[in-house]
Amino acid sequence: MRMNDAQNPHVLSEDIALRIGLAARALPDTDPARLLKVLADAVGLPPTVAQLDGLTVKQLKAAADGDLAEVDADSLKAALALLKGQGADIEPPPPLEAPLTEAEAPAGSIRVACASNGGELLDGHFGSCRRFLVYQVAAGTNRLVDVRDIDDSAADDKNAHRAALIQDCQVLFVASIGGPAAAKVVKRDIHPVKFPQGGNAREQVTVLAGLLADKAPPWLAKIMGQDTDDRVRFERSAEEA
Repeated sequence: MRMNDAQNPHVLSEDIALRIGLAARALPDTDPARLLKVLADAVGLPPTVAQLDGLTVKQLKAAADGDLAEVDADSLKAALALLKGQGADIEPPPPLEAPLTEAEAPAGSIRVACASNGGELLDGHFGSCRRFLVYQVAAGTNRLVDVRDIDDSAADDKNAHRAALIQDCQVLFVASIGGPAAAKVVKRDIHPVKFPQGGNAREQVTVLAGLLADKAPPWLAKIMGQDTDDRVRFERSAEEA
């Protein structure tokens, strides 16, 4: 990574450049140039391994001068870990599975996108997750049918770009998502569901598959295209209970 003379007359090492690039991806609406400007105020340029290893979240926020005020603490911690060279190797997701056949899902199925940063974890912020795991979910069963790595570095609107990546999905499972991003997701008829504690993506879609096998709640019944009468009956029985 080479910055122009006004920003940095030096050349960053490949290792430092990689750290900055990965850390920027972990921060919503932040590109490497913006993060490098913050680091210039925090430790000077060019940043060294020793300087990054000694950096704290408090110093990072102070140097940002309000630039990262809207970023949640978990994203800042994740970015700082990447700046320190921790977690740069992303755990790969499990192998893809064959889509469900009509015989396996006679009542139809839906697609669920899970925001993930590694493996089969549901641990991603919508604006900074590294990939979407896409599951096909039907009554009592589910399959991991796609993994969509995210590169929104060239996108003018990162949230819109990410929403477009999962436009064939009906449900989004995410650890966290901001209001403007949620609006873009909903605009594409995708129902976002937050799991602040994170967890295993497969476990959560398995719970959803169990709901489809039983009497689905109204929001899920609507997605599945159940008759209005069926949804009303469910709502009434829930109220009576």
